[in-house]
Amino acid sequence: MSLSDDLYRETILDHYHQPRNHGVIEAPTAQVEGVNPLCGDELTLYLNVSKDGKIDDVKLTAHGCSINMASGSMMSEAVLGQSVERAREIIGSFKEMMLSKTDTAELVDDLEDLEALRGVKKYPVRIKCALLPWNTLLEGLNSANPNAPGTATKTFTET
Repeated sequence: MSLSDDLYRETILDHYHQPRNHGVIEAPTAQVEGVNPLCGDELTLYLNVSKDGKIDDVKLTAHGCSINMASGSMMSEAVLGQSVERAREIIGSFKEMMLSKTDTAELVDDLEDLEALRGVKKYPVRIKCALLPWNTLLEGLNSANPNAPGTATKTFTET
């Protein structure tokens, strides 16, 4: 095991044991439940998107494996305060890192701490665990309506 593997494992465990942005937003512009029925991972994502397209708040509650919970925590930190457009770019970069068969080293600089999850690619069955929060966020961004808080509630099932 290399020093970088230890560092990545430490980052993932830190986010698992001390999840960032854990909780509920009372009147979100979007609320999406993400479920992976194959492994039991679940999360509920709450978003507040301002009228000018900025993610003002993001909270989530998650249950399941450490990869799912750490990925959600790291995702929330990465997109909080970003524009919806920038969040979509980050989602695209992360998904490309996780799903690409080729080296994605050029993306890593953009993703910073999220690189810790790149090791999940060694275990293909766990990739969906890491992607569930991101796919749920994408559904939330697609359904967020800053003009009608609390009206966009949906369930997303990972397939």
